Amino acid sequence: MSVSKPPPPHSHFAPPPDSSTSSHLSIPPSSSTPSSPAPSRATSSAPRSLPPPSPVKISMQEHFAINVCPGPIMPIPQISDFFPRFHDFPMTPPPPREKKILKEPDFGLNNGGETDGENKEKERKPIEVDRGERQEGADSDDDDDETYLGTLEFTLLFDHENNCLHCTIHKAKGLKAMDSNGLADPYVKLHLLPGASKANKLRTKTLKNTLNPVWSETLMYHGITAIDMTTKTLRLCVCDMDRLGRNEFIGEVRVALKKLSKGESKRFKMGLERITQNKDINKETVEQGTPVAEEERGRILVSLCYSPEKSCLLVGIVRCAHLAAMDSNGYSDPFVKIVLQPDMGKKSKYKTTVKKKTLNPEFNEEFVYEVPHDQLAKKTLEISVWDYDLGMSNDFIGGVELGINAKGVRLKHWFECLKHIGKKVEYWHTLTQQGAPPEAPPQ
Repeated sequence: MSVSKPPPPHSHFAPPPDSSTSSHLSIPPSSSTPSSPAPSRATSSAPRSLPPPSPVKISMQEHFAINVCPGPIMPIPQISDFFPRFHDFPMTPPPPREKKILKEPDFGLNNGGETDGENKEKERKPIEVDRGERQEGADSDDDDDETYLGTLEFTLLFDHENNCLHCTIHKAKGLKAMDSNGLADPYVKLHLLPGASKANKLRTKTLKNTLNPVWSETLMYHGITAIDMTTKTLRLCVCDMDRLGRNEFIGEVRVALKKLSKGESKRFKMGLERITQNKDINKETVEQGTPVAEEERGRILVSLCYSPEKSCLLVGIVRCAHLAAMDSNGYSDPFVKIVLQPDMGKKSKYKTTVKKKTLNPEFNEEFVYEVPHDQLAKKTLEISVWDYDLGMSNDFIGGVELGINAKGVRLKHWFECLKHIGKKVEYWHTLTQQGAPPEAPPQ
């Protein structure tokens, strides 16, 4: 639709005479007004005026835009101009922010002798960088939210006499919500590093629908020696249990055991963090040549006592810890066999009961060897731990030998038994591959 001015009656149908002879347009006198009629044809002496120009056709949009938008149409600010994290990348700086910054300097020359225009151009560049930094910061808001995952309170105590590490998990506070109801089902999992054995992992009970759980539960690691206290690290991991899916990781803390003193109970309150370096630590430990293979086989607590009244050697198999898993379910069915060499027949061989589906069995069984005290120096006690398999050959887990030909702690344990007659001497020993038979004996 267009609007046009009505033409005069003669403009299109009857062109004025002599219009073709005049090559230039004549301007009417200033005294004449637009409303005055055209001069008569009879008056030849008066100058003739041309008819008004042809009508100008304009569109409806231009008609409504006249005197409404004096300048160029500016874009309407979008929400992305104020919240850069919702903008599609790459993002151009929004114009309103530049206008605010351009209003700052209104002076002639600055101290450095530069004009305001040059100053403004220099100021724009760092502003754009700041926006990029803000944009990156906005994108990392999720990471910032995850930096505070809650706090965990616990107490550690190292019992040097019994070689035990007591870990009391008190409570957690302000945990991150993991479920759709805004809560979580948290539990704490403990793991000694370095070491990938499943026997190193202990776990508390699970508390339902809470972000501030209170466990007040004590977990114990047996077979922790003074050397372990200088080389190992305790990892405490807080997780959310999910029955329908996989348990979700919330955060963890790590404590170097060398920070603990003998017999001293130390309480910790630490903020949870996201650390995923377990595999790297284990790889570094293997590369350094530490005896991880021996450590992963497990440990055994053995007590020796020579009774002068009965003239016999009492051998006690107390417990095992951190045994290697031999079954597909991640556990073992361990039992212990002991043999006093040189072989004394059937009286020299004993075997404990089998403990089902455990890597930390507790036996508390004692065996008697009738042997004179002067003959002990020539004897060797062989101890081996096996995994029981029904209808198949038993799997060898690890073993240790105590006697005059042993070394280190094994030799020290044997000497103390011979020296302190009538006194029970207990030591933890590391199970190794030494003494493994070429083929496992049948059941």
